[in-house]
Amino acid sequence: MQIFGVDIGGSGIKGAPVDLDKGDLAQERHKVLTPHPSTPDAVADGVKEVVDHFGWSGPVGVTFPGVVTDGTTVRSAANVDKSWVDTDARMLLGDRLGGMPVTVVNDADAAGIAEMHFGAGRGRRGTVILLTFGTGIGSAVFVDGLLVPNTELGHLELNGHEAEKRASSKAKEDHGLTWEHWARRVQKYLAHVEMLFSPELIVIGGGVSRKSDRFLHHIHGIKAEVVPAQLQNNAGIVGAAMRAATGV
Repeated sequence: MQIFGVDIGGSGIKGAPVDLDKGDLAQERHKVLTPHPSTPDAVADGVKEVVDHFGWSGPVGVTFPGVVTDGTTVRSAANVDKSWVDTDARMLLGDRLGGMPVTVVNDADAAGIAEMHFGAGRGRRGTVILLTFGTGIGSAVFVDGLLVPNTELGHLELNGHEAEKRASSKAKEDHGLTWEHWARRVQKYLAHVEMLFSPELIVIGGGVSRKSDRFLHHIHGIKAEVVPAQLQNNAGIVGAAMRAATGV
């Protein structure tokens, strides 16, 4: 069974048909740059461009980098234009895609859903936290396999700043940090998350997950097992398609 998944990020919008039996992309993903300003209409155009690239017609799952309640209404927009707040994203995107059924979910929650079913969290009980490091830091918290939605742990305070302003992969680039220096910031952030939630497993997702050999060995003192996401940066696309297909 195939369902289309789209992952909206602060820097790019990427998507592809997803093979839900394998938990993998059925075709190579297509990506466009996130427009600036990233207004609802502009981003909706980008989503349409990605979907149209494949000539897709059918259900579409879409991630959003912020809080999404009831699969419809956007409640926060830290890394996209603030005009997204209170937007009915499902209606907007459904209209732009010509009436295709659209499901909208927080981006990190989608990545977590995919990793818990097909990836690093598969079969794991207790508290599992997936953290996506990209333009910001997204989070997905699971307790015995059940999602606690819209946790937004990237906005925790770290050294007097929002954590994602200090420890996201964008912060690494903006501040010109080495992998080792950046890993020390990530370590401080993980220690704070661990103090609050005491997880058994922390999964590191986002684009940096494919470069885990460059930084994970610099992270010390975390009691939880810390592993890279197995689906890497495709997890959001896969999770979006899963949510569109099953609603779980």
